[in-house]
Amino acid sequence: MRKLLVLALVGLLAQLVDGALGMAYGLTSSTLLLFAGVAPAAASASVHLAEIGTTLAAGVSHWRFGNVDWKVVGRIALPGAIGAFAGATFLSSISTESAAPWMAAILFTLGAYLLIRFSRPLRANRAAGRLRSRFLAPLGLVAGFVDATGGGGWGPVATPALLVSGRMEPRKVIGSVDTSEFVVAGAASVGFLIGLGSEGFLLPTVAALLIGGLIAAPIAAWLVRIVPAQVLGAVIGGVIVLTNARTLLRAGELGGPVPALVYAVLGAGWLVAISLAVRALRRARRARATAAAALAAAPAPSVAAADPSAPSVAAADPSTPSVEAGEPRPLAAAVEG
Repeated sequence: MRKLLVLALVGLLAQLVDGALGMAYGLTSSTLLLFAGVAPAAASASVHLAEIGTTLAAGVSHWRFGNVDWKVVGRIALPGAIGAFAGATFLSSISTESAAPWMAAILFTLGAYLLIRFSRPLRANRAAGRLRSRFLAPLGLVAGFVDATGGGGWGPVATPALLVSGRMEPRKVIGSVDTSEFVVAGAASVGFLIGLGSEGFLLPTVAALLIGGLIAAPIAAWLVRIVPAQVLGAVIGGVIVLTNARTLLRAGELGGPVPALVYAVLGAGWLVAISLAVRALRRARRARATAAAALAAAPAPSVAAADPSAPSVAAADPSTPSVEAGEPRPLAAAVEG
């Protein structure tokens, strides 16, 4: 009973992270299941079956908050489902001994990516135009395959690619990726069902993860507007890296002082990434505050500018001195000074 409560808490926390970042539900859940000794294919199968319910709830919540671009969902979900089905079939066909290092390596790489991604300022490329199928289809295919074989990865692959494109609001990127993941999780579950049979799913684990995720889904859709993704992404990335490093070290049969040295280096890198993320967040907030202050200090448009047909003050009162064309306005002078 205690184990199921812990798993429910894992599902709740993983969904909160996923809702705030647009990624990491599968990464977080699969990493902890592997850490608990669950076989890689069973871990990924159970997480994806639970995700059918959590992503449905997340999609409905994001839709209610206006966070979904349905055109993007339609163009990325089907290729993602194809990739996920192929990835589930592949993972089901290899032995547990071979799958564990493979899955841990994917999770470690994605965790390291999160560290690097969120330790730098989150800038978007302000490109014009709409996202096309020739970009979304390959992205969905790759993200779906990585997601099924790694036990997670749909968000870490798809979300940053859409954010960097600069053609969608961040909240709509997160909402659209979470919503399309419902189709991806369903396809992966079918692939695991064919490859492993029904016994490949740990139903008590699925139920616990699902309950926790369903509780968190509506909260996460609201938190996406207020949680500092910059710091949260760096924190979660470090947890994923350190946890999967353990599996990789065991697979490589590295003993003696090597594990302690590796953990020390990774831990130091994690702390550096968190400090850089905090600094980048503070800089971004200061920049926004400065911009808001400058906007508030700007003079209101004159009546003449708002309504060209209105007579000017100078015309109404000839005694009012006019401003010469070459004389700088007070705001411009203050900015230049």
